[in-house]
Amino acid sequence: MNCLFCRIVEKKIPSKKVYEDEHVFAFEDIHPQAPVHILVVPKKHISTILEAKEEDNELIGRMFQTANKLAKDRGVAERGFRLVLNCNRESGQTIYHIHLHLLAGRAMHWPPG
Repeated sequence: MNCLFCRIVEKKIPSKKVYEDEHVFAFEDIHPQAPVHILVVPKKHISTILEAKEEDNELIGRMFQTANKLAKDRGVAERGFRLVLNCNRESGQTIYHIHLHLLAGRAMHWPPG
C-alpha cells in the first residue's frame, strides 16, 4: 500500500507529531489553513468514511476524543474549533485514509466551502 498517512503513522515519512496512542496518530498539517491545524488519523487504514464498519465505531469515537483533548491542550477549546472529515473528491478529500482536520485559532465562517 502506498498510503501517505500510513507511511507517516509508521514513521517512514517525518511529521510534526503532536499525539500518539495505540489507535490514533495526530500531527500538524503541512499546509495549515488556520493557526491550529492538526490532522487526527486512525492507525488502521480506512480509505473513506463510507468504508467504516460498525466495528470501527469505537476507533472513530477515539479520533473525536483525541481532537477534543488536543483542542484543550492548545488552549482553543473554549474559544471554539472546527472538526472536518471530508469524503471523496468533491468534498476535498485528497488523501484516501480517513482523518479529522482540527482547525482553530481564528474565526471560522459559514458556509465553509
